[in-house]
Parts: sequence; C-alpha cells; structure tokens
Amino acid sequence: MGFGLLYIIVTVYNHSIHFCFCFQLRHHSLFLSRIFHNMDQLHFFFFPMMAQGHMIPTLDMAKLFASRGVKVTIITTPLNEPIFCKAIQRNKHLGIEIDIRLIKFPAVENDLPEDCERLDLASDDKLPNFFRAAAMMKESLEQLIEECRPNCLVSDMFLPWTTHSAAKFNIPRIVFHGTSYFAQCVGASIRLNKPFKNVSSDSETFVVPNLPHQIKLTRTQLSPNEQSDEELGMSKMIKAVRESDSKSYGAVFNSFNELEPDYVEHYTKVFGIKSWAIGPLSLCNRDIEDKVERGNKSSIDKHECLKWLDSKKPSSIVYVCFGSVIYFTAAQMQELAMGLEASGQDFIWVFRTNNEDWMPEGFEERTRGKGLIIRGWAPQVLILDHESVGAFVTHCGWNSILEGVSAGVPFVTWPVFAEQFFNEKTVTDVMRTGAGVGSMQWRRSGSEGVKSEAIAKAIKRVMVSEEADGFRSRAKAYKEMARQAIEEGGSSYTGLTTLLQDISSYSSTAH
Repeated sequence: MGFGLLYIIVTVYNHSIHFCFCFQLRHHSLFLSRIFHNMDQLHFFFFPMMAQGHMIPTLDMAKLFASRGVKVTIITTPLNEPIFCKAIQRNKHLGIEIDIRLIKFPAVENDLPEDCERLDLASDDKLPNFFRAAAMMKESLEQLIEECRPNCLVSDMFLPWTTHSAAKFNIPRIVFHGTSYFAQCVGASIRLNKPFKNVSSDSETFVVPNLPHQIKLTRTQLSPNEQSDEELGMSKMIKAVRESDSKSYGAVFNSFNELEPDYVEHYTKVFGIKSWAIGPLSLCNRDIEDKVERGNKSSIDKHECLKWLDSKKPSSIVYVCFGSVIYFTAAQMQELAMGLEASGQDFIWVFRTNNEDWMPEGFEERTRGKGLIIRGWAPQVLILDHESVGAFVTHCGWNSILEGVSAGVPFVTWPVFAEQFFNEKTVTDVMRTGAGVGSMQWRRSGSEGVKSEAIAKAIKRVMVSEEADGFRSRAKAYKEMARQAIEEGGSSYTGLTTLLQDISSYSSTAH
C-alpha cells in the first residue's frame, strides 16, 4: 500500500504507558495527534457570531483545532447549520470529527423576521434587535456548557456576555475578533487619544498617535461610534465588547507574526491581554472541494470557473469581490463597471443583485471573453489561488485580506465600513502590497462616491504600472511567510501549540 516503514512508539502520557504501532504517513502529525489523545483530550466550544464573515473563519479554526487532536463542538442556530455540515462531512475521512450543537435563535420575540438568523440579513435599524436576540441565547449556552463541560469556550467578540457564562463554570473564554492586531491597535489609539478632534475639517488628515508606523486617516473614514462620546446603540455594544475582552482569558487572531510583528508586540503592551496568532485560517483548506464550498454554495461550477481561469495568462486577471454585506448604490455599481472596462484588464466580477438596471448598456457584450461575471457566491479561495489572478479589488474585510495574502495577490483597496479603513492601511502603508481607489466615506450601506477614473487608475497601477512588479514581489514574499507560519515549527503552528498547552495547564489546576 506504500505506507512505508512500520515502527513502534512508546510514550508516557499522563503517567500511563502507551504502545503505538504507526506507519510513516504523509499526514503523520495529524495521525499521531489522533493516537496520543486519550481520556484527557481537550474539548473546545466554538461559538461564532451568526454572520458569514464570522462563521467561515470559525469553521476553519475548528477544523484546525480538531486536526491537532482536540475535541471540537460548534455552537450555532438551526438555519445556520448547513454552512458547517458539508465541510464537516468532507473532513471525516481525514479523521477530523467536529460536533454541532444547535441553540434556538429568538428572532420573532425580538421583532425580527422568522428566518433572520444571520447578522447580514438584519436591516440597519434592526441591528440592536439582533444583538438583543443573541444575548437571549445565554441560558441555552449555559445548559450546553453544563452538559458537555468543555475545557474552553472560543466565542465571537459580538457575544460579550459569553465571558460571564464561561466564568460561571470556571472555564476560560477566548475572544475571537476576526480582525488584525493592527486594527485593534489603531482603534485603541483613536479611542484613547481622539486625534480626530485636532483637525479643522472632515477631510483633513490626522496621524494616529503612538503606533509603530505613521498612519493617517480622516474623520470621514471613522465610524460614528469611534467619534461619539455617548454610549448608545452600537457604541454601547462596543463598550461591552471591550469590557468582556479585558475579563477574558485571552484573544485568538486570524493572523501570523510575520505579517504584523510590530503590532503583535504593540497589542501585548497596550492591552495586556494574552493572545495567540494562529492564521491564516483559510490555509487549512487544501482540498478543492473545501475551497469551493466555503460558506454558501458557489453560484458557478468549479470546472467552468477553472477552465476560464486556465485560458488566461499568469497574473493577467483582476478579481473583484466585496464580500457578503457591502451594498453600493446603483450609481456606484455603474461607475465600477465603467472603471473595470476603462482599465483594459481581464476580470472576474462577483456581485449580488436582483436589479441590474445600473449596468451600462452593452457592457457584457463589450467585455465578453475579457470578463467573467458571477452573480451570487463565488469560490473565492479557489479563484485567488489560481496563477492567472494578478490583483484583488476588495472591501478590505479581514478574511478577504488574509485570503489574498495567502494567495500572494496584490490588492486594489476599497474600504466601506467597520474596520475596513484600518485594514486598508495595513495593505497600503505597512505591507505595501497594493493601492487604494480613494474611498473616503465610512458608510454602513448605500456606499458611493468613487469615480470610474479612480477605479481604472488604481487597477492599472497595481497591474501594469512601474510599481506593479514591486507590489507583486512583496505579495509573493508574504505568501511564502504565510505558508511557512502554518507548517510544523512555524509561528502559527507554535502559537496553537502554546494555546493548547495554556488551556491544558488551566484545566489541570482548575479542578
């Protein structure tokens, strides 16, 4: 069968002797980790916020922990179960077992539509209702903790009440922010120093103080919560998040030390919170099916997609995608279409829309062969990993940034809201692997204001200008660092080892 040499391992584990007959397998570290864990196997609960951008990296994280011999249980709601099930089934043949436990989401009780079990399905005015409904899951979560007695709870930043639930059962809660050390450090400096108060207009730039790099922003690029002294609405939620962070056992990051070394160190000094960088999490998806079916079912057949990509030259395609929650006005979509066409580059453009009245007349006919439009959900990791992709036009969501970094692709940055303007600075000012379209206005929905000329200019700058080779070479270097980080002995592999050791020590002294 080609298994190689049979050998015997004798090990002392928790004062008992184990004799193991093992083959030299390609996946030997996974194989051995499955053998060595016994009745003292760690059990982790993973509880993501119910939103695509939070559930997908949490699933990747759960698979990563399970591959290292940890018993894993994902907590979610009934309508979100399908997002996890297919991936979990596919990983069973690798010996990776992941359980799912469901908690009812009280949507109707909080004046939400009955099927509104995802944050990205809630309208802006209903966000407080959604968070209130999530908090009402507390009792159900505690019943599960009491029943299963996990060693640790890894929960989303937007579930701050879980810190109390974990403490009630004397288990550590680790917070998952789903963003970068850099964004956390920038946000903390802005809250503490309020540098935006020192400028005379919304468009005047200010320097964010006390950071390892000179980072400049404008007031228009900050959320209302970051500029407000009041504790209302989301500001109240963000305050609860910060307070629960400080009471948590630590924080886990979808990042790696080599990506932002200055900010890993800065975060530790400023926050004083234990943290572990264990990313890029998307790199746990090595199988084509895993890459295709992350999140929703893809709207395009993978063979059709790969055939189109294979027909193009290396680094010749611009991939354009703005995630699952960005909504542009019709006028902005039209500007984007015109900018893509004016850039002269081949492209894949992913968008979700029921109404395409905004599309310039004849656009699809004129770009046929040069452009591939995907309406709905795209296999993003599969596309980015293809050699024909030369740039990624992105809203700068952290998952997308990490997926682009892992693929070694330069960026055209177009932030819209959340911490995306901070993430843009990571790309343009720290990594220097991309250029911006000049997006200046933080807006939760209905974003607009970026002209087609600026879009075309940024795309050409990253793809074909004198700077393009520099962007590309730096992006390739980060790709190599990312892949080394997750291999045995790499910084993220070691980070996860340390995390598991820390929780094991905590559990042994807590009982």
